[in-house]
Amino acid sequence: MSEFIVRSIPGSPFGRSVLAALEEKGASWRLSPVAPGTLRSPEHLSLHPFGRVPVLEHDGFKLYETQAILRYLDRVLPTPALTPSDSRRLARMDQVMNINDWYLFHGVADVIIFHRVIGPSLMGLTPDEAKIEAAMPKALTVFSELARLLGEHPFFAGEALSLADLLVAPGVAFFAAIPEWEELGAPHANLVAWLARMEARPSMKATTWELVSERAKAA
Repeated sequence: MSEFIVRSIPGSPFGRSVLAALEEKGASWRLSPVAPGTLRSPEHLSLHPFGRVPVLEHDGFKLYETQAILRYLDRVLPTPALTPSDSRRLARMDQVMNINDWYLFHGVADVIIFHRVIGPSLMGLTPDEAKIEAAMPKALTVFSELARLLGEHPFFAGEALSLADLLVAPGVAFFAAIPEWEELGAPHANLVAWLARMEARPSMKATTWELVSERAKAA
């Protein structure tokens, strides 16, 4: 099968989800790095009209939206399967993936992680503590709900890894490195254990910000 090209910003949790899925599938992929300041450039907008990442290219086929990309990869690379066959586990996977996009990212990660990590690291900005504080109530709800849905299972859809785990883990990993983790994640032992389980996977180890940045330099 031809190579998969992933256009993404190194460090993007959504881009990492796609790269981790490709690693889980044992597929060959190439990173086409996108500079943060070029998301609104005509070239990038021709691939993603909403100015986001990642974008997948595969044998002339171009696709954006992370969930769509992940589902496409699981169809064209059917083993190992990352989508449950059981209807209820599949529904749980879909639910958690939507929680990631609509609640973990919007109003939580795009505020807290931006001000704690992205702004200071890439733009030299000082964190806006008031904005972080304002985002915390929603963040507490999100992390509590993720912990509740995970329950005693090793993965969000049950006993086996699914697309939900690969989508959520990169975003949650950012939180584990900031002070707010003590309030958001640390109180949930099952979520802490799940994250450790995910970060121990070769697919996650191969797609860290540092390693993807190195591949971007060589691209």
